[in-house]
Amino acid sequence: MAAAVAAIGGRAPTAEDFAAGAETAARSEPRVEPAEAGSAGGIGPRQERGGDPRQERGGDPRQERGGADPRRDGGGPIQDGGAEEDPEERELESAPEGLGHGGSRPGQASADVRSVQLDSDEEVTGGPWIFARQVRDFLTRPLDGALVEVLDRSGRFLGHGLYNSASDIRLRMLSRGRRTDLDQPRQFLLRRLKSADDLRRKFLRLPDVTDAYRVCHAEGDDLPGLIVDRLGGVLVCEHHSLGFYLLRAHVEWALGQLYPNLTIVHRVPPNAARAEGFAPEDSLRDPGEQVLREHGVEFTVRPGGGHKTGFFCDQRDNRQIVARHGAGRDVLDLCCNQGGFALHAKKQGARRVRGVDIDEVVLERAEESARRNGLEIQFQHADAFPFLRNERARPESERPQVVVVDPHKLIGSRAGMEDGLKKYHDLNALALECVRPGGLLASFSCSGLLPESAFIGMLFQSARRAQRSVRLIQQLGAAPDHPQRPDFARSRYLKGALLYVE
Repeated sequence: MAAAVAAIGGRAPTAEDFAAGAETAARSEPRVEPAEAGSAGGIGPRQERGGDPRQERGGDPRQERGGADPRRDGGGPIQDGGAEEDPEERELESAPEGLGHGGSRPGQASADVRSVQLDSDEEVTGGPWIFARQVRDFLTRPLDGALVEVLDRSGRFLGHGLYNSASDIRLRMLSRGRRTDLDQPRQFLLRRLKSADDLRRKFLRLPDVTDAYRVCHAEGDDLPGLIVDRLGGVLVCEHHSLGFYLLRAHVEWALGQLYPNLTIVHRVPPNAARAEGFAPEDSLRDPGEQVLREHGVEFTVRPGGGHKTGFFCDQRDNRQIVARHGAGRDVLDLCCNQGGFALHAKKQGARRVRGVDIDEVVLERAEESARRNGLEIQFQHADAFPFLRNERARPESERPQVVVVDPHKLIGSRAGMEDGLKKYHDLNALALECVRPGGLLASFSCSGLLPESAFIGMLFQSARRAQRSVRLIQQLGAAPDHPQRPDFARSRYLKGALLYVE
C-alpha cells in the first residue's frame, strides 16, 4: 500500500482524486495534434501501441456498445493490448498553456537560413520540445527538417535543434551550450547512440536475457524524434520527426558502428508523418521474420511490421512479475497481442492460460510462438467486453485467478480524456468482477495524457463499482531501457498496477 499512498499525496485515492486528476490532466494538456483516428466512440481495434491508425482491422471502431447496459460495463471492440506508446508517438499534447501554432508557416524557406531565434531571453526549461509561439517569425526561415542554431531574443547562442515549420513542435533540441557540438553530425549521433547503447549493453546487460530491447528512447536518450529497437538481428529506426528522417543515413552509419552485423530498417508512423507534414520517400524494407528470445521464451515477430516496431519491449519486466504470480493458477491475458504475458505465465508454471485479442494476425503469431516453445495456451479471437460478460456468468470456481488488462491507448487527445477514462473504468470494472477471490488484476495504461494518480484512482473506483475489495500491492512502469529525463516527465507513459482482489 505504500506505493498507493505515495501516489496520491500520502493517502489512498478517492473518487474526488480521480475526478480531480482527470480534470487537471484535461486542463493542463492543451491540444497540439488532432486526435488520432480509431480512438473515438467505442474502444477501437488496436492500431499501434500508442495509437497509429494504420492497419485498422474489424470495421468502424465507433461501434455501439453491443447490447450491454453502458452504465454497467461498457462495450465496443477492444483490441490487442500492449503498452508501447513511444515518447514521440504520444498525442503531442504537451505544449504549455497558451502555446500552440495557429496553422500558418512563417516566412519563406531558404537553405541560407541556419538559425532560429526565440521570442524571449528567458531560458527554455520545458524539456527538448520548443513550440511554435516560442519562436520568432521572420521573412525567411530555415528549410523544414534542417539542423539549426537556436538563439534567444537577444541573439545569444542556446544550442542546436531540428526545425520544422509544419509542426507545432517547432524545434526539437539536440544539444545546449556548445556551438561546436554539431559540427560533425555523424560523430555527434555516434556519441549519443553509444551512450544510449552503453546503458543497455554494459550497465543493464540486457543481451544476457534478451535480444529484443530499446536501443534509443528518443527524449529519454537526448535524441528527440528517434526511436531505435533491436529485434533479434534487425534494428528498427522509427522516425517521429522530419529532421531525423532526413538524417537517417547518418543514423544508419552510427548504428552500423555499434551493431555492424545487424540489418537496419527505417519506418515513419503515419500519425508522425501527418504531424510533421511530410510523406516518407521510400517504403519499409521487409527484413522477414525474426525469432526473438526473452527470458527463455522465443517469439516469432516481423520487425517493422504490424504494431509499432514489431514487438513491445517496454513490458519485458512486467511480464516476468505477472508470470511469477501466475504460477499454479489460471491466467487470462486480455488484449494479449502476440501473447507476451500468456507465454511467460505458462512458461513459469501457470496451470491454465488463455489469451484474447480482436486482431487475428497477432493471434496467429502468438499461436506460432506457443508452438515453438511447446506451451499449451488457448488463444481466442474475441472482443474483450462480450468475452468478459460471458466470463462473469461462469461459476466462481471456473473464473481466472490472474487477469491481465493491457489495452491500446484509449486516450488519444485532451478532448478524449473523459471518454477514454470511462472506457478504462468500464473495462477494469468488468475485469474485476471476473477475478476469482484471492486473485490478482494486473492493469496497464499507455495513455501519456493520463496521470498516474488518476489511473490508480480509476482502478479503485472500478473496484467499488464492481463491489470488490482490493489492495494495491505494486505499481509498475516501462522497462529500464525506456529511461526518463527529469525535464520530460512524459517519457514515463506506461502505468501499471497489481491489485490483490478479495
